This record gives sequence, structure tokens and C-alpha cells, in this order.
Amino acid sequence: YSIVGVTHTIASAGAMDWITGQLTAPVQEWDAQICTSAVARRSLEFLYETQGEFLAARLGATKRPRPQLPVIPLGIDTDRFTPTPEGRAEARQALGIAEGEIVVLFAGRLSFHAKAHPLPMYLGLESVARAQGRRIRLIQAGLFANDFIGNAFKSGAAQFCPSVRCDFVDGRDATRWRQVWHAADLFTSLSDNIQETFGLAPVEAMAAGLPSVVTDWDGYRDTIRDGIDGIRVPSLMPPPAFGEDLADRHATGIDNYDHYSGFTSQFVAVDPEACAAAYARLVADEALRRRMGEAARARAVSEFDWRVIVGRYQALWAELAEIRKSVAESAPRAPLQPANPSRPDPYQAFAAYATAALSANDRVSLTPATTTDAFDAVVGHALVAFAEKVNPPRAEMHRIIETIGRHEDATVATLARDWPEERRALYVRSLLWLAKLGLVRITRAG
Repeated sequence: YSIVGVTHTIASAGAMDWITGQLTAPVQEWDAQICTSAVARRSLEFLYETQGEFLAARLGATKRPRPQLPVIPLGIDTDRFTPTPEGRAEARQALGIAEGEIVVLFAGRLSFHAKAHPLPMYLGLESVARAQGRRIRLIQAGLFANDFIGNAFKSGAAQFCPSVRCDFVDGRDATRWRQVWHAADLFTSLSDNIQETFGLAPVEAMAAGLPSVVTDWDGYRDTIRDGIDGIRVPSLMPPPAFGEDLADRHATGIDNYDHYSGFTSQFVAVDPEACAAAYARLVADEALRRRMGEAARARAVSEFDWRVIVGRYQALWAELAEIRKSVAESAPRAPLQPANPSRPDPYQAFAAYATAALSANDRVSLTPATTTDAFDAVVGHALVAFAEKVNPPRAEMHRIIETIGRHEDATVATLARDWPEERRALYVRSLLWLAKLGLVRITRAG
């Protein structure tokens, strides 16, 4: 069978270790790591390539097996966001939006360190409000991770865009969450963070028939077509080798993942003037907003609805099945070879610890007074009960004890023949548990 995964974040230490570890893990060509965006795929290819170069230099490795890397976006239920004139009128009335007021919506995680720094948005909207004299309301819908972040957003809005009415909507309020999508005139998300590979909110905005102002960043580049569904604002980051100190701080544990993401994003520039120019075009031109919104809605339905995405998953599975038929397995598992060398069977890795290992010719018998009731009395104690999770259920343990009683002083092999093949290894192992509890006696062969 094929193992198929989907990228979420690929920037954390754990995620990058897992990705680079695939070169030495038993991953096959008929497995797949679905990349939610083209940039996610390029980042994975970079990690595979640099790890492969290291293994070649370190071990002389010439093979670099890896899974397939198809690009398939995330999906949404576009029907949930279908815009209607009635829904828009109801939502704007419920939110107290005046006639002619332009509503700009940001929806998603409200985090300046792990999603999108709001300052370019605040400065850009303030510039438009002053220049055009339009009433602009910014709705930021989502959740704050803590009060510090919430206060920073709110005080920042008051200081940097005082001419814009700023509302914050709790993302846990299902009614308000639904209303903000219908009430908005345009959507914006100026993501600047490496922790994200796709970004669902712009696709949800497309499904709601909203034009967008987003950064030319990560998966947004695959969803919002510049000049068609919205406007993409350029982003600028440092060149390679200018962030090794940030990587080292994260690798050594000086910075946790939150701080690593936050510090990294501080050096990703999103020009407030470019943001202002994009907002100005859409705020001033209702026809443009309508045209882009209609194009966005059509694209969301045709490209990102789950009915389409699941079909692409199914096509991938069929393709992987064909690969399995024709491609030889890389590093097939030899007898007694650990399936995962870094997480081997403990009784294989630590075999030298014990005097001996249980063998098929060892003989097993019940100790005096051992019954199923005696077993229940012992296993019910807290010293013993915790191990029931990794042993056969109690009813099966009763049958094991009864089998030993019928074959008194039988070999392990003789007992095993009475047990279902698919349960045999588990039952044989449980003999040692019963011996530990003093309920059976095991006599070594020879």
C-alpha cells in the first residue's frame, strides 16, 4: 500500500527533521507527500537535496529515494460561502454597517508573529481613508492566542489607522463568523510567515465572491491570480546565508518555534505604499470589485471545492498503485531486520540484558492454585493492571490459562499450535507476563 501525507507547516524543527529523515526511512517511490502549494514543493526539494548532499559526503550515499511530491491544494466547502444579496443585506444590518461604508475583512489567526503582521495593513488602509475620504471599516475576525497579542493588535489599530473604524470579531462566534464573509467588500491577508504553506482564508474569500489584497507569498501565489481575483502585493526577504543565526537559535533551543517564526517574519518586508495602492484601486472602483469577486468565486468552485480536490486525491492514489506494480522496493526488509532501525524491537535491541530469551522448546506449567479467578485477583491490583493495555483482553487471558492447564508441562510450541495464528505472538509473549505474576512456571529447555 502507499503512505500519503499532506504538508501543513514545514518550518518547525520537528517537521524538517521528519522530512530529511525520509531519505533514510523506508519510504518508497509509491508513497507521496502532497504539497499544498508550489512553494511548499520547492522547499521540500531543497531539504531533500541538502540532506542528500550531506549523506553523500558523509557516507558515500548514491541513492536518494523519496516519495512523490504532487502539488494538490487544500479544499473547502464552497457552498458554505455562497454570496447572496439577501445574505449581504442581512449581515451588514446585523453588524451595523452604514450605506456606502467599505468593509475590509481579515479572517484567520490574529497573530503578528505566526501569521501576518498587521502594520502594513493598518498603514495602507489609513493612507486610503485619508486620501479618498471614504468611510472604511476593517473587521479582523479570528482568535488571539493571549491578551498580550490582543492588546497589541487593538492598540496598533488605534495608533496606526485612526481614520479607519476597526472591529474585532471572535472567531468562535459562528453567527458573526458567517456574517463577516457576507458583509465584506474585499478581503485582505498580508501573510509574511514561513510557518504556512497554503492559506485557506483567501480561498474562502474567493468562495464568498470577494476580491482580495494579499501578499505575493507562499500558497497565496497559487490561489489569488494577480489582476484577476485580486491584487498580490510584493514581498521581500533577505538573501540566503542571512538567517543562519536564526536557524541556529531554533536548532539549539534558544528560541522555540513561535519565536523562530516571529523573528524570521520580522525581516520579510511588505511595502505599506504598495498595500495602499492596491487598497485604493479596490476601494474606489465598485465595478472592479464586482468583476474580481465573480472571477474569484468561479475559480474557487472549479479549482478548490472538496468535490474537485478529492477527485485529485483519488487520481493520485490510482497513479501510486500503478507505480507499485512496476517499481522494485528500495531496501526491502530482511528477516529480523527492524522495520525502523532507530526504533527497533526492544527485545532485539536489548537482547544482551537478559540471561536468556524464551524459546519454542521451553516448557510451561501452571503454578499451584493458579486459576482464572486467581489471575483476576492479581491483575486487578494497580501494580499489575496498567499492563493490560499491551496484553490480550482478560477473556483471552482466561483461555490462555485454560490451554496451559490442558497441556500441563507442554512446550511453548505445543501451546502455540492451539492459538489463532494472528494472535500467536501476542499470546506467547503473555506467557512471560504470567510468569512475572507467579502464575506459570517456565522451565528452560536443555
